[in-house]
Amino acid sequence: MTDLNHKPLIGLAKLMRMAFSGVDLAPLGTELIECAKTNLSANTLMDLSTVLQLRGNRDLALLMQTDAISSEQIYPVPTTSDSINLRVCALMSAGDLMANTPLEFLLEDTDVALTLVYVTKDRPLPVQLPDHDVLFVAIAQSDDNMPLLKTLDTTLATWQQPVLNPPAAIAQLSRNQACGLLKSLPGVMMPITVRVDRHLLEQISQGAIPVSDLLEDVDFPIIVRPVDSHAGNGLDKITEANALDDYLQTHTDSEFYISPFIDYRGQDGLFKKYRIVLIAGRPFICHLGISEHWMIHYLNAGMAENAGKRAEEAQVMANFDTDFAIKHGAAFQGIHERIGLDYVGIDCGETPDGKLLIFEVDSCMIVHALDSVERFPYKQPQMRKVFTAFRQMLVNTMQRETF
Repeated sequence: MTDLNHKPLIGLAKLMRMAFSGVDLAPLGTELIECAKTNLSANTLMDLSTVLQLRGNRDLALLMQTDAISSEQIYPVPTTSDSINLRVCALMSAGDLMANTPLEFLLEDTDVALTLVYVTKDRPLPVQLPDHDVLFVAIAQSDDNMPLLKTLDTTLATWQQPVLNPPAAIAQLSRNQACGLLKSLPGVMMPITVRVDRHLLEQISQGAIPVSDLLEDVDFPIIVRPVDSHAGNGLDKITEANALDDYLQTHTDSEFYISPFIDYRGQDGLFKKYRIVLIAGRPFICHLGISEHWMIHYLNAGMAENAGKRAEEAQVMANFDTDFAIKHGAAFQGIHERIGLDYVGIDCGETPDGKLLIFEVDSCMIVHALDSVERFPYKQPQMRKVFTAFRQMLVNTMQRETF
């Protein structure tokens, strides 16, 4: 049989680090294309898929990924460590950079050997997996992945090695289901989120039915987004019926999530969105985006350009364990218990009356230590805390099984 992986995988972490540092990935992409013409390396195709995604060519990237997975499902991630003390298999689904838990960032340059195993409707879980101490389900919740998660839930129920992030818990992370799980938690505000089809939104836009029929006496403004969208794609604030009609003219999706708009500006007039991960139930901050606009994405919040914003983020990180984590400790514990995941991300803010305002709960949020050390010197120590806690969770899981 031809060795489809004789060329080592470069991997997501290294490629994204190159992109963050300003390296032009076009020459590497060309090199990978030429390499793919002369051999059948699945690793080359997978790396090419990643490069294409980082350069914004998502459709072609996913085609390359499909070709890679059709050739090979198992991808060992390179490590610089001289000694390996723990082996982790991560079950992955096909998709873009938000389709799976980004374990490569969490385990970069550690003594943990990470192997990615891709599972799709056409390529079920291999009968024989590489030797591993812990199995981690890295697959995101989505409509497409629900049958896959259901199948894996049955398969993994009797798995001999410990399993982290059980599929059944991941399956509950759709925006409307997560809202149902968390909205009644003390100290938490998660606005009601309803999944609606296009026809209902068209009726609202035409004034045939009021928004309050769907959102429990809530009126405009509302937030609208297509189902399974992320990173703000298709997300908009709608202030009136006519604006909803305009929105539908430019978004052809068949189903959407709608929820009330919550004005979460602080006393300084700025919006603040915290990205927090719960590792074995303990909260860790990964970044704080501060913006003049309600829709915050860290990369466009002006953090790199504004020293004042960075100073506030640094202070929040330095005091997180004795301030924010204590203030919302009961809320984080409740989220951990109701969601039931060993590792999960939370995008959140605070309401004017001090509650934890939940925007999204997702097991696949990207957290990393790729930001400029010169501009963000305070991030490296914080992210090392995150990575150390994640590795320790893996070690504790393995040791529990051993004893």
